[in-house]
Amino acid sequence: MYFILIMAKRSNTRRIYIGRIPVGGASPVTVQSMTNTDTRDSSATIRQIRKLAESGCDIIRVAVPDIAAAGRLPEILEKSPIPVIADIHFDFKLALASIDAGVAGIRINPGNIGDEKKVRAIAEAAGAKNIPIRVGANAGSLPREFLSKLGGKRPHDECRLAEALVKSALNECRILEKFGFRDIKVSLKASSVPVTVMAYRKFSGESDYPLHVGITEAGTLVRGTIKSAVGIGALLLDGIGDTIRVSLTADPVEEVKTGIIILESAGLRKAEPELVSCPTCGRTEIDLMGLVHKVESEIEKIRKTGTRIKLKKLAVMGCVVNGPGEARDADFGIAGAKKSRAAVFMKGRLKGIYSEAAAMEMLRIELEK
Repeated sequence: MYFILIMAKRSNTRRIYIGRIPVGGASPVTVQSMTNTDTRDSSATIRQIRKLAESGCDIIRVAVPDIAAAGRLPEILEKSPIPVIADIHFDFKLALASIDAGVAGIRINPGNIGDEKKVRAIAEAAGAKNIPIRVGANAGSLPREFLSKLGGKRPHDECRLAEALVKSALNECRILEKFGFRDIKVSLKASSVPVTVMAYRKFSGESDYPLHVGITEAGTLVRGTIKSAVGIGALLLDGIGDTIRVSLTADPVEEVKTGIIILESAGLRKAEPELVSCPTCGRTEIDLMGLVHKVESEIEKIRKTGTRIKLKKLAVMGCVVNGPGEARDADFGIAGAKKSRAAVFMKGRLKGIYSEAAAMEMLRIELEK
């Protein structure tokens, strides 16, 4: 019996633009992050944005907690190499100030802005400048009317909680739709992977708004990466998701790297190059982990110059058993040999046995071609 895995067709969502970057409508899935600097410190914020952009971030979000932060946006926008979204809570004046500054997008929840006149003012100002608004629902802050229908503030029924997230998000959309605003991006987040996945699946069947996908409060680097890979990856393989943010208690650069790897693993972005390495075992006579880190470092150096690497697949293997054999499809590979030396192979053919330094130099030459 043969099983064929077919990736689901991308959901047919409408397309919006965050600055110059399309989101939705079968556009490439983008990677987002959020600065953790004080936005009022524009120099620190700009430095971090540039660092994130170098790491592959497509869109960045900054917190705008007060009017002083909003006042720094013009400088940040002028010097940012990627589109900037303003993250607003409660105060509609901050949203208007951010729109006036020329941000590429606004993140608000109409329900916590209050008076509908205030929401209308935001919708009209954003609409006049073609600035999209991201709305969403979060399991940790669902409005009371949706919680009461579930029978308590902390419902344990995952299906019902997912349904409440969908209803809450649709309600946020309707508030903006009342004022003729439809350049909307939607998120439905929970720290629970099953709840998040169920909510996005249900919403995608009821609306064509583009979806911002992520697992909120995912946790530290290792735990958060795994939770995000499982949740975001499951949705992407379902064809759901137009832009992603990996939420980690870590350096935002790690969020971007993780997001890119998730897209590569789901077949939605070319690795350029794909790097494979084996787990160590008793046959390994080289510092395999150290060698892999050196290879990653060389790839990063070249990427930061803006040069495109032509090699499609690299392999760093612990021994010759896993080298030219299991990784024979690699364009270039290094495998551990006897006495801490390294076997170099290309497309399954052994080139020779060298010192580790010589093998790394051969790799650098191939990467720079």
